[in-house]
Amino acid sequence: VQLQASGGGLVQAGGSLRLSCAASGLTFSTYAMGWFRQAPGKEREFVAGITWSGGRTYYADSVKGRFTISRDNAKNTLYLQMNTLKPEDTAVYYCAAAYSGSAYVYTRAHEYGYWGQGTQVTVSS
Repeated sequence: VQLQASGGGLVQAGGSLRLSCAASGLTFSTYAMGWFRQAPGKEREFVAGITWSGGRTYYADSVKGRFTISRDNAKNTLYLQMNTLKPEDTAVYYCAAAYSGSAYVYTRAHEYGYWGQGTQVTVSS
């Protein structure tokens, strides 16, 4: 299983970025997916999650209304559209996959069995 995150970079506060996570080696449409992030000196935290079908999503309060998670099962790809970025959004962003036979959005890191390598997002003030 491989999860390849991309799309990170340096952006000014108020700007936007779209992260992508290309999945291979798994039946993507049977996995719930999530985005987490980890800032220097802080623990990894949940950002957003989506069910295997894309029918349900869930967001951390800190990103609700600014970030949108989506997926394209035909392309085996997960996305995170990030708008109105703030300096406190600066972190390494990770995508993760959790095998799921239910319409459940996983929010805890230990529920995810596969992780990508991370992509750096830096928001300047």
